[in-house]
Amino acid sequence: MTNAQTDKQVAHRLSDLGVRYTAGRRAVVAGLANGEGPMTVTELQSTLSVPIPLSSLYRSLSVLSEAGIVSPHHSGHGATRFELAEWLTGHHHHLVCVSCGSVNDIEISSDHEQGLKDLVSALAAGSDFAATDHSLEIDGECRECRR
Repeated sequence: MTNAQTDKQVAHRLSDLGVRYTAGRRAVVAGLANGEGPMTVTELQSTLSVPIPLSSLYRSLSVLSEAGIVSPHHSGHGATRFELAEWLTGHHHHLVCVSCGSVNDIEISSDHEQGLKDLVSALAAGSDFAATDHSLEIDGECRECRR
C-alpha cells in the first residue's frame, strides 16, 4: 500500500470513529509508514518531518493505538516499539536483536505461515483457548552485533 493509500485508509478509520486526523497524527503515520520496522518513541520522533513534542507524540500514539491504526510491541527489555497495524501493512513477523534492540520485519513463505497457524491452533486448543491471531518475534543477534 502506498503512503497516499495508507493515509486515506487511516483518515477513513478515524473519521468513522469521530476522531480528527490532525497534522501531528499524519506525521506519526507517515513516520511509521516510512520506517523499516517497529520504532521506539525516540526513534520515531527523530524521523518525523515536523517537530512534535514528546507529550503530543505519546498522545497521538495512544489515540492511534486505540483506533487500531498503530500496534505497540512490548519487549522483554522494557522498550515499547510501535508500527502500523497489519491491516495497513500486511501480516509479518519480527527478528529482534537482543544486543542493540533493532527490530526487523520478516515475511515467511505461505507454507511456513500455514505451519505456524496450525501450531498456534494446536497449542491453543490444548489449553481450551480460541486463538484469533498470532505474531512471532524471534530473539537473537543481528549481523552487526555478531561482528
